[in-house]
Amino acid sequence: MNLSTQTIGKISSPAVEVPKASYFELPEKVLQFGTGVLLRGLPDYFIDKANKQGVFNGRIVVVKSTRGGDSDSFGKQNGLFTLCVRGIENGKKVEENIIVASISRMIAARHEWNEVLKCAANPDMQLVLSNTTEVGIELVKESILATPPGSFPGKLLAFLYERFKVFNGDPSRGMVIIPTELIPDNGTKLKQILFELSKYNKLEPAFIDWLQQYNHFCNSLVDRIVPGKLPAAEQEEMQKIAGYEDDLMIKSEVYRLWAIESDSEHVKNVLSFRQVDSGVVIAPDINVFRELKLRLLNGSHTFSCGLAYLAGFNTVKEAMGDPFFFNFISSLMLHGIAPAITGNNLSDDMAKDFAHKVLDRYRNPHIEHQWLSITMQYASKMKMRNVPVLLKYYERNNTVPDQMALGFAAHLLFMRSAKADDGYYYGNSNGRKYLVNDDSAAYYSSKWERHEVPELVKKILGDANFWGADLSGLPGFADAVTTWLQALMKDGAAHVIRHAQEDRIIA
Repeated sequence: MNLSTQTIGKISSPAVEVPKASYFELPEKVLQFGTGVLLRGLPDYFIDKANKQGVFNGRIVVVKSTRGGDSDSFGKQNGLFTLCVRGIENGKKVEENIIVASISRMIAARHEWNEVLKCAANPDMQLVLSNTTEVGIELVKESILATPPGSFPGKLLAFLYERFKVFNGDPSRGMVIIPTELIPDNGTKLKQILFELSKYNKLEPAFIDWLQQYNHFCNSLVDRIVPGKLPAAEQEEMQKIAGYEDDLMIKSEVYRLWAIESDSEHVKNVLSFRQVDSGVVIAPDINVFRELKLRLLNGSHTFSCGLAYLAGFNTVKEAMGDPFFFNFISSLMLHGIAPAITGNNLSDDMAKDFAHKVLDRYRNPHIEHQWLSITMQYASKMKMRNVPVLLKYYERNNTVPDQMALGFAAHLLFMRSAKADDGYYYGNSNGRKYLVNDDSAAYYSSKWERHEVPELVKKILGDANFWGADLSGLPGFADAVTTWLQALMKDGAAHVIRHAQEDRIIA
């Protein structure tokens, strides 16, 4: 039996949350550009949860702009899909299987563009969502009269212009527009592009005024790991338990955050689904959430990935099962990064609370996150995510942060590589050859070829053009990195991590 609105009444498994038939009659209130698993596992999940509590009471029309994918499955299953939530929350194991019923239908923009424009005439429409990773938020100077326009901003502007015309510029028919693309100030950037594109298309001043005054563009930040399809064996087992087949079944972690930047009461009223889940946050400034994610989640990954891989761990889950590595990364976050980023709107309690949530996420037994994939563009990540934290730590303490020094030493050792015949750079750890997937691989390779360790550390840390600051000038940091690097080369990363814990060098 395949999952669909026709078979939903036959599903009786207690392991699955099944929607009521009445949910399928709710009006279409949301136009969503993008079919990806992040949208389905986060915004679509929140809206579904609210509908089931009688709060938002609206469904989503999904616009598909790319070729391939699950178009047939969406049609066959009437937009229904199962979300398998797996992980740890507050130290407790969580397993939930939810049939998400928030998607009404899918429209293929390439073949059914007029159907998208018809949605503009729907008075119930209130909200536009997007995650157009394949297309992106970028200005493409094109006619919005094309069927369809090529870019996402072009499609969105065509929809809004059609809505303006249908409703004669009615102020109450403006939309709340929330892009979720992973770029800073995504809403602000999208709005600027639409204004430029409006001028390029010579749209009337009355429309531009309506666009400016009555449409709300919100910056947003999304944070949830949604790996997508389950592994084949797990999918088969889940379908046996559920009693139906589902080609759109996906998995996500428990943690969820959708931070939306707005101080508008109208926006808050439209986004009523925020009431049913603390993972939806509407705030006048969401930079604090971006800082927490960038420094404690992404930053701890970057400080740890080289060390973990050199210690022989393949996945984050595997490393977190080792008590010595767990203590290292806990100390890194709680005693190194967190104290360096607090202040202004970010309290010590907020930072520590987020750090504990990150630790729960890292320990999730259902997520296979490869350390080697995290090392991609390792150098630029270290510069963007961690150098500002290191400088801030010194500004406040003027002492060596041992966890960061060890992480930096492991970074230097991981980046030691040689160019192969295929033109790529490869390192070697414990007999394992690995690709250094980094634009700066040649830079590090040349430094390792020409310098012994103490001089190597001084040369690389002292390269202010590379890091944006002379890190060799931080009191004691170069010496600490040198000591850790020599230990890693002599004894191996696994031994160093254990030794650091046992001797309480890193507590």
